[in-house]
Amino acid sequence: MSYIIDGKAISKQIKDELKDEVSQLNCEGISICLAVVQVGNDPASSVYVRNKKRACEYIGIKSAAYELEESTTEEELVKLISELNSSDEIDGILVQLPLPKHIREDLIIQSIAPEKDVDGFHPVSVGNLCIGRSGFISCTPAGIIQLLKRSEIEITGKECVIIGRSNIVGKPMSILLLRENGTVTVTHSQTVDLKKVTSRADILIVAIGKPKFITADYVKDGAVVIDVGIHRDENNHLCGDVDFEDVEKKVSAITPVPGGVGPMTIAMLMENCVEAARKKSHR
Repeated sequence: MSYIIDGKAISKQIKDELKDEVSQLNCEGISICLAVVQVGNDPASSVYVRNKKRACEYIGIKSAAYELEESTTEEELVKLISELNSSDEIDGILVQLPLPKHIREDLIIQSIAPEKDVDGFHPVSVGNLCIGRSGFISCTPAGIIQLLKRSEIEITGKECVIIGRSNIVGKPMSILLLRENGTVTVTHSQTVDLKKVTSRADILIVAIGKPKFITADYVKDGAVVIDVGIHRDENNHLCGDVDFEDVEKKVSAITPVPGGVGPMTIAMLMENCVEAARKKSHR
């Protein structure tokens, strides 16, 4: 029987720790505010934004919502971000992705001041991660590391395989696993004989973006499987990139969808917001 890694429980543990710290910071006269910017009313984005606001409320962080029309221009969005960059009241800025097609995501990400980049997407944040300097880390990979550590899953010396090379998950994930002394392979759409590569993984992290793509024949006996994907199946039920029912019986530990990686992403966003306030108080 595999161990189901409970992301909800672990994320609550982290948020409770942050709640205590935020309370202490408030006693010292330090309040924390996250600016949440959403362009358009994509239903999935609205759910994510609502969950982020609830997390802020839970741990005692203020949230300032900026809900903009789909027709908002690139220039108008950059102007708002510039104002938020300059505001002493705002500690972190989150622009919900994806953005409408007429707005360049790279430009918007680079418009956010690095010291307020709580998503960890700015080139400065990415550069700091690459060279081992302190800075904001992309929330999903940071959350996965916490899932592994708090589940007492050893990373040092393990064969770690990542499926997916995105800037948001795959690439930063590889660096974080290297930091933890894992031996890392990153696979992608051009990888030859994917099953052969994934079948040697002690820790398999799946961010391929295809529902139930990974079945038991991709997975080594006793592996740990982390499923980053989230989709709706043919019955409109949430599922991941991993065929959970097929894979669960073969592995030692696995994350469910929902309730695995998703809650951790939000918990680490909260961690980054608190870290932003810590840094500001020391400047």
